[in-house]
This record gives sequence, structure tokens and C-alpha cells, in this order.
Amino acid sequence: MSKGKKKVLVVGAGFGGLTVSALLAHKGWDVTILEKNSTPGGRARVWEKDEYLFDMGPSWYLMPEVFEEYFRLFGKERKDYYELEKLDPYYQVIFGNGERVTITPDLEQTLRTFESFEAGGAKRLQEYLSQAQYKYEVAMRDFLYRDYRTVWDFLNRKLLIEGSRLGVFFSLDRFVGKYFKDHRAKKILEYAMVFLGASPKNTPGLYSIMSHVDMNLGVYYPKGGIHSIVRGLVKLCEEQGVRFLYDTEVKSILVRDGKVMGVRAPQGDMEADKVVVNADYSHAELDLLPEECRTFSLSYWEKAVWAPSMFIAYLGLNRRIPSLSHHNLYFSDAWDDHFHSIFQDPKWSEDPSFYLSCPSRTDPLVAPKDGENLFFLIPVAPGLPDHDEFRESYFQRMMDKVEGILGEKIRPYLRVKRIYSQKDFRSDYHAFKGTALGLSHTLRQTAIFRPPRRSRKVKGLYYTGQYPHPGVGVPSVFICSVITAEGMEKDVREEAGSA
Repeated sequence: MSKGKKKVLVVGAGFGGLTVSALLAHKGWDVTILEKNSTPGGRARVWEKDEYLFDMGPSWYLMPEVFEEYFRLFGKERKDYYELEKLDPYYQVIFGNGERVTITPDLEQTLRTFESFEAGGAKRLQEYLSQAQYKYEVAMRDFLYRDYRTVWDFLNRKLLIEGSRLGVFFSLDRFVGKYFKDHRAKKILEYAMVFLGASPKNTPGLYSIMSHVDMNLGVYYPKGGIHSIVRGLVKLCEEQGVRFLYDTEVKSILVRDGKVMGVRAPQGDMEADKVVVNADYSHAELDLLPEECRTFSLSYWEKAVWAPSMFIAYLGLNRRIPSLSHHNLYFSDAWDDHFHSIFQDPKWSEDPSFYLSCPSRTDPLVAPKDGENLFFLIPVAPGLPDHDEFRESYFQRMMDKVEGILGEKIRPYLRVKRIYSQKDFRSDYHAFKGTALGLSHTLRQTAIFRPPRRSRKVKGLYYTGQYPHPGVGVPSVFICSVITAEGMEKDVREEAGSA
């Protein structure tokens, strides 16, 4: 093993792998990232074709202070790595009957919108956002940046006292229902749950914080797209001395006498003092570790509540679509049925809600002049059959719906098209059941109840990414890496003290 610097191998160059690698290298570790694909970013890779540049994964930039704080850990500023602008409007909402509203930085306008939904709506929204802000500040201060090693770290006195007020022990849908009856208000306050891989009916009310996140803190856009964050992190990693090995798929994690020894890759065995996995947790456990070294059995993963997969179409047009905002959300009248088809009765929905991103409304770099860059996404149940003939048929049916909703033709102007769904998530990321996001955020899959960041069976094996606490979402992954890196440093100090 290495002398002097501790040697760590990081499996995967997604947001988790990049952020933990930079932190460890900054703390003096010898860090190498091993990436299966030919480019960094993981689910935040890009696809470029004929002057169209598509973010393949995350497209919302929220909780900006998390990113600012991360770069401050290095004595750096975020603006030195990528540019950021606040969107206006934040997003457009289209309801099943064709009604449209926009959520903007002007909170007074948003209050008027909610008053139009139901009498007293403005006052109740103010109350709702006030409690959401309180929860957010408590969560950021006391819960999100914590390393939960035992259940008692989670079920502490503060949580038990605050639990009811934070909404930990009942669903978001029930909580929102205490404030609003109008379906439009409820959908706007609950929509973010699908991007956290959950249904409002089984997500803790704590997640009302997401309304504070988008309405109060705001929705931003990094120039050049979300992948500009990846490029910034690669630059940061290189400044810290991190090495990258692309097209290097780890085949197994090497273990001897309950201690990690390194990994096996096509180039051969690579030794390390520690290994950090940013690849999908279930893949690491089921495919990279021998059975006796797994924290969870196959049955755990089969019984887990999985976040949705996504049916995505990347579309490049040679005309503009003036009716679109940067972020567009369509909420079907079959809202509950769509969630039911994801979490209770898995099937392809024929009347889904969907998300339509149009970053070319903001960024001229992502499409040719007078062209439009569209990112069309439908949340779907993981594990569904997904073959090429069905994909094309489903795409055409959904485009009939999209064109009807927008009142504009899209297909005659298509110049670039790519469909991405279940089998792609499986092949590109080894995603269990083809999930796009990992594990859902149910109460039993929150905080200490998510998979641990330290292996319980293999000393020196750690995890980061969207599976451990805090969970799904780019800001959560940044936080996870901060906790993982701090925990590794603490473990090394304890090992040195007991040696």
C-alpha cells in the first residue's frame, strides 16, 4: 500500500465522485477517479450533435448556497468555475385544461396567482412558505450535513421535539392539504417530489422545504448548461491533483479479511487504502462485491421503493417555440393516476404529467441560431419493458399530446432526435430496474434509513452520491460528499490513534 499519502480510488465521475475526489485531494489524499464512460458527469453528461448541446440529466439549479459553500471549502469562489444567472420566469405551469401560470422572482405576483386559485390563497401561501423556510433552515443547520451512524443519531431529542412541526411523520400531500384544496395550488407545491424520486402521498411533509427552495431562494441556470458544473469540478479536481482514468469500468472491489484492498479493472488490479463508490449502490453491492461482503441482500433491493425512471426525448428544432419558457411543467388531470402508475401499478401512462425544458430560451450556446433545444421528460415506473419499436410508438403518441397542449407543431421542424429510457439507464449506469434517480424518499428511506456511506461489512469502503443521506438531487449529492470526506478523515484519525 501507499506510504505517506493515503491512496483512494473513486469509482465513477458523476457529481458525487468529482466532489468527494476534490475534497479528499485537498486534504492531502492521493486520488484517482475510475470512470466507466469516456467523459465525466455520470447522469450529468452531455450529448452534442449538429450544434445542439443537450444536458442528459439534471437541468434545475436550486439551493445555490450549497454550491457556494462547497467552493469556499477550497478558498475558492463558484464564479471562478462557471457563470450563473437567475431565471425569470422560474418556470411555466400548464394545467390539463390549457390554463397557464408562471412562477417568477416576483413573489407578490405568485401570491396573486394563488389568490386566484382560491379565496385566501395568498395569505395561506405566505404561511406555507414561512413554515417551509423554517424547516429548510432547521434542516440545513441540524440535519442535512449530519453523518447518521446509528438510528439514535437520527431519532434524537431535537428531532422528536421538532418532528411534528417539521412534518417528518406524515405525508407531504396531507400537509399541503391543510393549506389548499384547489388542485392547481397543490400540484405546484408538490411537483418537485417527482424530481426527488417520490410521490407526494408517501413523501414526508418535511419536503415542503422545496417550495421555499424554488419560490424564495430561486431557480438559476449555469451558462452552458448543468454540464458546466461538471467542467468546473473537473478543473477543481485537476487543480487538487486528482487523476482521471476514463473508459475504465471497475469489475470488482477487492477485499481481504474484511478490508478493502483496491479494485479490479480491465487494466489490472489497482491497490488502494480506501475505495469510494459513486456508482449506483445496488450495482456495487450486487455486482462488484462477493456475497459475504454485502451490506444488503438482493431481497432488500427488490423490496425497496424505487424512484421513477424517465422517458426522455432530446429534440433539436430549426425553429423557435415562443410559447415555451426555459422550464415548463404540464400537470395532467390524471395527476393521481400517473403517480399510481409509477408507484402502485407499474405501467406506461397514457395521460402523464411531464416536464419540457427549453434552455435555448436562455442560452444561445445550446442550439444554432433560430433553433430550439428541447428536453422532453416523462416520469415512468422503473422496470418496465423498453424496446425500440415501443419507444417510437410511445414517442409519437406523446408528441401528439405535446403538440395539442402547446397548440404548435414540433415534429416537422425536428433536426435532431434521441430517445433515452430504461434500458439506457441500465446499460450506461448499471441502474437497478433502469431507475433514473435511485431510491425514493419515503420516511423509511430517509436519513439513517438510507443506505450507509460506510460499508458495514468492508472496512475502508465508502459511498457517495444519491443513495446515502441526504439523497436525490444535485445539492444533496454535494452535501453527501462533504459528509463522506469528513467521515473518512475522522476514521483515519481514529485508526492512527488506535494503532
